[in-house]
Amino acid sequence: MKRVLSGIRPTGNMHLGNYMGAIKSWVELQKDFECFYFIADWHALTTEYEDPKRLKEYVEEVTLDLMASGINPEKSVIFLQSWVKEHAELHLLLSMITPLGWLERNPTYKEIKQELAHKELATYGFFGYPVLQAADILIYKAHFVPVGMDQLPHLELTREIARRFNYFYGECFPEPQAKLTETPKIPGVDGRKMSKSYNNAIYLSDSREEIWEKLRPMVTDTNRKRRSDPGDPDRCPVFLLHIAFTPEGEREEIIKGCKTASIGCIDCKKILFDQLMEKIGPIIDRRAKLSKNRDLVWDILLDGSKKAQEVARRTVEEVREKMGLNYRVTR
Repeated sequence: MKRVLSGIRPTGNMHLGNYMGAIKSWVELQKDFECFYFIADWHALTTEYEDPKRLKEYVEEVTLDLMASGINPEKSVIFLQSWVKEHAELHLLLSMITPLGWLERNPTYKEIKQELAHKELATYGFFGYPVLQAADILIYKAHFVPVGMDQLPHLELTREIARRFNYFYGECFPEPQAKLTETPKIPGVDGRKMSKSYNNAIYLSDSREEIWEKLRPMVTDTNRKRRSDPGDPDRCPVFLLHIAFTPEGEREEIIKGCKTASIGCIDCKKILFDQLMEKIGPIIDRRAKLSKNRDLVWDILLDGSKKAQEVARRTVEEVREKMGLNYRVTR
């Protein structure tokens, strides 16, 4: 089987945007590929290095989110990045051949620095994280990486690093290909992009009651002041969630009802809530059940990390051989 590799940073519980943008497709990929999915705790440190005290908690929560969403440890290898030390060694070796110019053109470097302007990100680790990302992918010789369009430049850098290594030392790494994922726009309850940092997210760990309490006051078309005023779905963040979760036929009825004021905003949100519960209700239930046995999370991560390390160790041994680092000393 072809191999798929992807990871997620444990910077907090996963929300609907994370699920729709990545995890939903990860679940589907398990049917046709050998999947390696990891919790990228070293990557989390590139921006959260000042206060890592909650990192262990976040690793646990994100793993619960993945398992509840349908990532099956019997079908996929689920592991913790920092428990596979070979990632660090390959990162070091690849950093020796990666030109600074390649990192300076990283399109998201300045974007993330601006988004997290309150943090000091002028660090070697943050600047060089694309090389660690390349090591994460290449160490498993992944054939495919599920990414959105905005992540294609990162994957191309990995491909460039693979080509450069192969040119210097001989064929070793396949060039990973993109497995493009749909990334629907998921607004937060304040109308902005759903984000942990904006405190506007609906989480997979929320209860049904908590989700409704977040949806009920959610911002809608600001021009619709009264129940009798017609609305414009194109101006309404709630309708963006309908696009992601409500079947097209029912969306047409919502559009008609909104524009004619035959349904109110609360009616619209109740329909959305029902659709959300149909899609993610089972995830909420599985997560609640899984969270009662948190030792299982660490058992799965430990078992998955051992499996991942077997593959990673073979790759690093091959890299050492090709780079002439396999010193043999006999006495």
